[in-house]
Amino acid sequence: MKTKVAIIGAGPAGLTAGYLLSKEGIEATVLEADPVYVGGISRTTTYKGFHFDIGGHRFFSKSKAVEDLWTEILPNDMLVRPRSSRIFYGGKFFSYPLKPFEALLKLGIIKSVLCVLSWLKARLFPVRNPRNFEEWVSNQFGKRLFKTFFKSYTEKVWGMSCREISADWAAQRIKGLSLGSAIKNALLPQRYNGDRTKVIKTLINSFRYPRRGPGMMWEACAEKTKAMGGKIEMGCKVTRCSYDDASDTWAVEYKDRQGNSLTLQAEHVISSAPMRELVCGLSPEVSERTRDAAENLKYRDFLTVMLILKDREMFDDNWIYIHDPSVKVGRVQNFRSWSPEMVPELDKVCYGLEYFCFEHDGLWDSSDSDLIGLAQRELIKIGLAKQGDLIDGCVVRQKKAYPVYDDDYARHVAIIRQELDHRYPNLHLVGRNGMHKYNNQDHAMMTAMLCVENILAETKLYDLWQVNADAEYHEIGDEVSEEKSGTGLRLVPTRVVAAPELAPEG
Repeated sequence: MKTKVAIIGAGPAGLTAGYLLSKEGIEATVLEADPVYVGGISRTTTYKGFHFDIGGHRFFSKSKAVEDLWTEILPNDMLVRPRSSRIFYGGKFFSYPLKPFEALLKLGIIKSVLCVLSWLKARLFPVRNPRNFEEWVSNQFGKRLFKTFFKSYTEKVWGMSCREISADWAAQRIKGLSLGSAIKNALLPQRYNGDRTKVIKTLINSFRYPRRGPGMMWEACAEKTKAMGGKIEMGCKVTRCSYDDASDTWAVEYKDRQGNSLTLQAEHVISSAPMRELVCGLSPEVSERTRDAAENLKYRDFLTVMLILKDREMFDDNWIYIHDPSVKVGRVQNFRSWSPEMVPELDKVCYGLEYFCFEHDGLWDSSDSDLIGLAQRELIKIGLAKQGDLIDGCVVRQKKAYPVYDDDYARHVAIIRQELDHRYPNLHLVGRNGMHKYNNQDHAMMTAMLCVENILAETKLYDLWQVNADAEYHEIGDEVSEEKSGTGLRLVPTRVVAAPELAPEG
């Protein structure tokens, strides 16, 4: 079997690449390990007519090109939905993004005064060059608000202390948000005037969403790709990628759903597979140093317990962050608030309780019935359901949902990039797991869009690593200096400083 471009993974990045290449008449084959679903973590899972979103996906991007592509792929099925989310802490619900006056009122006079003083102290005496999540967020909100509204949930997500999490994570995920910006937004709410570049994404109050979840977008993308001549092979797990220097071609080995071993010859390989798996499956083999770097990359897994309950109109948020350390659940989604068509029966609600874990730990290996029982008990404890409300439920486990931003991840990525760039021509890394960047689907799409431009031009027009967390491309010459940006992987602070010979270009 031969193709011009072999694409590993049918998530947002892989399918975007396949769609755009097929649109240009370039032969492309997408290999997806899942036998049923496209979209990766952006798929929509169904259970007895109920639809649920794995992780929650708002369709809003600062990139007009990404927004236009969404419209092109799914022109008639995008709803505009209000954004609403809250934090559950200390038995009370707080708006998120934080509304300072509401938060301080609910915390009480004494705690409020201490929080404001803590914030003022952080503004006057900030930690210079914050090295971890705790220092970065404390600089923006003060130590007390950090402990109240960020610490517990973040440690649930990652399973590690906030002091062990790189500052990259905070700067990337809550970029532009601080207590000062939250106060300003409370007094003068930002209004979207069509200029995406001026919007703090954390503060947007509406977004687009497919009628039946994000999977609807990627199912349509897959069908349109096939209609244009592209191939999407489901249930195909890639096991090895071998580069032949003599012929300047790739051999992508994979197993199909029947367990047969097959090989696909290609001129280019676009990989959205987890970086660790790709690197350890390359031939010729990478150096021991690079293999060690790949094997030290970590991933966080999670599972969603979907519950169908009697509708008591308990809440109408898209989701609620659970900061209460006495329960294991990290976030609760209300799928009807994403789209009314997700829940087909008016007298019922469908909630998704998200539990962050590592594959094969106690939570991951629990039976579905035990997890449904746990979710029901915790939902009642939080006050979002009552005894006897549960009608049905199911569990979805998601491997490698989040690349972990620990102390050393950026150094490991820099080592890997250096060897891949020099030894493996026409190998392109895209997407969240492909680049080990915890970003949203619009960022993943942008990396794929620019990758396709490079392939069409038969030269490196764009450095995909210059796409930032807002799916905006930064010219290499405009990027801030290495001293200010840490490793240069993102335009954010970081505690990791790669050795000069390992630092990425730019």
